[in-house]
Amino acid sequence: MTSVRMLAVAAALSMAFAPLSQAAPAAANPFFTQSPLPLQYPVFDKIRNEHFAPAFKKGMEQELKEIAAIANNPKPATFENTIVAMERSGRLLHRVYTTFSNLQGANTNDALDAIDREMSPKLAAHSDAIHLNAKLFKRVQSLYDKRDTLGLDPESAYLLERYHIDFVRAGAKLNAADKEKLKALNAQIATLQTTFTQNVLKETNASALIVDSREELAGLPDAAIDAAAAAAKERGMEGKYALALMNTSGQPPLAELSNPAVRARLMKASLERGSHGGEFDNREVVRKLATLRAEQAALLGYENYAAYSLEDQTAKTPANVNKLLAELAKPAVDNARREGADLEAVAGKPIAAADWSIYTDKVRAQRYAFDEKQIKPYFELDRVLKDGVFFAATKLYGITFKERKDLPVYNPDVRVFDVFDTDGKQLAIFIADMYARSNKQGGAWMNEYVSQSKLLGTKPVVANHLNIPKPPAGEPTLLTFDEVKTAFHEFGHALHGMFSDVKYPRFAGPSVPRDFVEYPSQVNEMWAVWPEVLENYARHYKTGEPMPKALLDKIMASRKFNQGFATTEYLAASLLDQRWHQLKPSRVPSDVLAFEAAALKDAGVDYALVPPRYRTTYFSHAFSGGYSAGYYAYLWSEKLDADSVEWFKENGGLLRKNGDWFRKTLLSRGGTADAMKLFQDFRGRDAVIEPLLERRGLNGK
Repeated sequence: MTSVRMLAVAAALSMAFAPLSQAAPAAANPFFTQSPLPLQYPVFDKIRNEHFAPAFKKGMEQELKEIAAIANNPKPATFENTIVAMERSGRLLHRVYTTFSNLQGANTNDALDAIDREMSPKLAAHSDAIHLNAKLFKRVQSLYDKRDTLGLDPESAYLLERYHIDFVRAGAKLNAADKEKLKALNAQIATLQTTFTQNVLKETNASALIVDSREELAGLPDAAIDAAAAAAKERGMEGKYALALMNTSGQPPLAELSNPAVRARLMKASLERGSHGGEFDNREVVRKLATLRAEQAALLGYENYAAYSLEDQTAKTPANVNKLLAELAKPAVDNARREGADLEAVAGKPIAAADWSIYTDKVRAQRYAFDEKQIKPYFELDRVLKDGVFFAATKLYGITFKERKDLPVYNPDVRVFDVFDTDGKQLAIFIADMYARSNKQGGAWMNEYVSQSKLLGTKPVVANHLNIPKPPAGEPTLLTFDEVKTAFHEFGHALHGMFSDVKYPRFAGPSVPRDFVEYPSQVNEMWAVWPEVLENYARHYKTGEPMPKALLDKIMASRKFNQGFATTEYLAASLLDQRWHQLKPSRVPSDVLAFEAAALKDAGVDYALVPPRYRTTYFSHAFSGGYSAGYYAYLWSEKLDADSVEWFKENGGLLRKNGDWFRKTLLSRGGTADAMKLFQDFRGRDAVIEPLLERRGLNGK
């Protein structure tokens, strides 16, 4: 499961700031001036850790001066001198925050972690200083009250509406005492979210499985075993082998490790992260976060945090989300149990969760006569990217790509591409950061260093991040089929950013509701298995021979395979997210793991062979990643995605006219209108659920 990194400064800075390191001279700080590189691409080669603190300080001071000038303007409020002025404000702060948050996720270090801990509550306080400014809100409210008489174009009218919503949801209508309470809650929440994030990364690194001999890793390819040896050596354990953990509950080596005891150890290490004592234990962090978020929601007048969060999403209410998850839970678990029975039949004995992946491959081999080992040689990273992901985008949208080596990068493995539009003019810059690192957060995501805006005259600089294990030097990077789909998925987010064609930065690219943002990226996954695309990139890394048609046919035939497992592990995590965020403050439990077990049982998804995709204590989406009470969004978006795939099929598939229509009606529009209205503009009607049920094998067929 993937996610887009949310770049809105939902929590910003306080007016007080204590530098963490000696401030660099003003003239030497690259953030103090706009980047001179193409499209304002970051000057990574000039940015140092010590630049961030003074840049944050100056950016914060500048924005507060700009906001004060808007709030205290003696002239009556107008759309230009209030709303547009706010859109133009805070450019330095945005520049430093965007670069910092992106690097903190992709290439962190102890200094950045320390800055993050220091900045989180200050970011929250700065946001409060703006949204709780009574004079500023009075101007916004006065414009909102006469919005129908201002003669605004549709995008401007929607911008005014969104600003009013943002201020109200941030507490602008609270009394003075409650505003102070909210400020304190926001600061504590921001600090705890940072703690949770850093604990997850550090615990994941610390929890790598260490084994003593090569024999214990039997079943893994030689290259993977060599990589494990190199990883152990880096940890000062030469002669041993280290299997680094991914952020999900399931771990890729489980599909290949022959030794059941090693599989069990690996799964145990994965599932216990953040919950077995020690400095990275997240149980108390979860309790405090759940309590503070519930208190925050109550202060703002909501029954619980989920009600507060979902009000601004397309789902609107917890009841709607609960209904969707409940409707799918039983058929999903029933499917998973049938799959489990098939696996145990092959194993000839009861199996454990750690055994699911390896026996899944055996059943797949029996049923479809292929396994992952057969297909990985046909999925070499560079070919997948250029002849798959880029090829599909060129066919569908007419855009082209050219790699460039002259721009600085923050890690030698990072690649940079110019993206050109159909008229040959530059559309964007695309950054590809594909390999896993110990200082990189888990999972996969897209972010923006520069967002498109006609008001500011900016074009997009967007990045995709994956966590593909890097092979030893000289070895090819061969992907699993899931990693291939993830590459297409994340590029769907990138397209959303690159095709943005909006006036105001508030609406750029993926600035849409959280339960809509995954929709365009999920649509882009369809091209990974589209015959014309698959045949173009699925070629043997040694011979260049295309994947045999018989193997292609088997891949296509097996697409519903293991969907019971995939849906159940996702639903379990989504249900946990909702249970935690539908609590009142007084109902937050003292025992995190007991609550988790009871919640899964109550929802009917407590199937021991299929643990949640994320357990509570390493569930970054829900507790620190911008998806609090929103992890359901992937499934919600998939309903739209599955219906859209049917539209593409009905209209001829990979054709320019189809890409142009999707771009015009949806991808280019960003957040300029209600999300479901954008879907209706594209599809011509509301979405139906039947394609989703058919895709996931939940329709009884």
